[in-house]
Amino acid sequence: MMRGIGTAALCVLLAVAGQSVSAELPTAGRPNIVLIVTDDLGYGDLASYGATDIRTPHLDRLAREGVRLTDFYANGAFCTPTRAALMTGRYQQRFALEEPMGANPERDYTHGLKPTGRSLPRLLQDAGYATALVGKWHLGWQEEFSPRAHGFGYFFGFKSGYVDYYRHTPGRHSPIDHDLFENETPVEADGQYLTDLITERAVRFIEEQAGQPFFIDVSHGAPHWPYQRPDDPSTAPDQARHLGPLDDPTSSRADYVSMVERMDEGIGRILDTLDRLGLSDDTLVIFTNDNGGEWLSDNLPLFHYKGSVWEGGIRVPTILRWPGRIAAGSTSSLPAITMDLTATMLAAAGATPTAAARLEGIDLMPMLTGSAEAVPRTLFWRVLRPWQQKAARAGRWKLVVDGNRPLLFDIASDVGERENLSARHPEVVRQLHARLEAWEADVDAEAGN
Repeated sequence: MMRGIGTAALCVLLAVAGQSVSAELPTAGRPNIVLIVTDDLGYGDLASYGATDIRTPHLDRLAREGVRLTDFYANGAFCTPTRAALMTGRYQQRFALEEPMGANPERDYTHGLKPTGRSLPRLLQDAGYATALVGKWHLGWQEEFSPRAHGFGYFFGFKSGYVDYYRHTPGRHSPIDHDLFENETPVEADGQYLTDLITERAVRFIEEQAGQPFFIDVSHGAPHWPYQRPDDPSTAPDQARHLGPLDDPTSSRADYVSMVERMDEGIGRILDTLDRLGLSDDTLVIFTNDNGGEWLSDNLPLFHYKGSVWEGGIRVPTILRWPGRIAAGSTSSLPAITMDLTATMLAAAGATPTAAARLEGIDLMPMLTGSAEAVPRTLFWRVLRPWQQKAARAGRWKLVVDGNRPLLFDIASDVGERENLSARHPEVVRQLHARLEAWEADVDAEAGN
């Protein structure tokens, strides 16, 4: 018999969600960390997640050699929010970063994620790791908000939400005209495909840092639009922009597939580099995505797409591989969220943050390895535009507030969110809604809203 969630547990759940559950590892046991983040990939766009028309042998290899998470969520339904949560280990609403930067160019050019000295790369750097971001940033254009200001010792990539894959020029919402940098120096690489550039710089960093602990965030622009095929610049529109089903001519699923497959090839080169250098057994590799897929993505069996708090907008494919720690070929239905990866990487590196960091993510490793039981907690989401949506998940229950209408789903048995159970379980609706309101009041007060 299904039961509601006791409201008396709210404070305990929220407190537990902010704590790491693993002890600091000894220095000798610290792994290298390779974090791979894709952009707008659909939940069903890897063969290991059910894809039949995309070949992803290298990511499928990662799944065979690690754990595939079925119930993993992005912190946000757009790029900037999720990336802010990844860098801080906290809900992005606390930093007033819950929309993609660039939506308001005049305002956004002078804003960004402010350095605190407690970001993920800074803490890893302080713990003795060489750190790099290769690819997308999208957390501020000004140097004071740059990757290097947050602790990335090396940066190669772009600061906008998307760029032309060949010309490296951003779309009309970007405040700059050319967007490819090495550290803070503009780079000219006209005609070179962005996905390949990201792969090459990632491989180079790993080769150069192989003798010490390193952390690299390989943040692909792919398969975010513009949907440009590798080795075919003619597929590019005149300006980096979205071509949807109402545009004529438009982009195609075949364009999208080619982008994903080229990205998978690059990930294969990174994995091969770890093998060649004898680093694979000592490296934690994490693959994830920043939000749900766009219109050319395959999000089945989920409902809806990027920009919504329905499962298709926030549930993403995620794989972790750490030989000797994580059982190969395993699958986990543990509900988890982007900011948990932050806590997991810090714990693996022995980079225990001070209480001032106030992490809200938790270390997943004890639960993924079976040394600890799953931590009961409630996860929250909010989207302000193009229309307001909110959601909360606790165990099997998920509350979706779309506009002003509360909808309740048993997400364990109804992943497609088709059967609204609010009439049968109004007590669960009230309990989750109260938690959602308490969470909103808390994050908004910290953000000064």
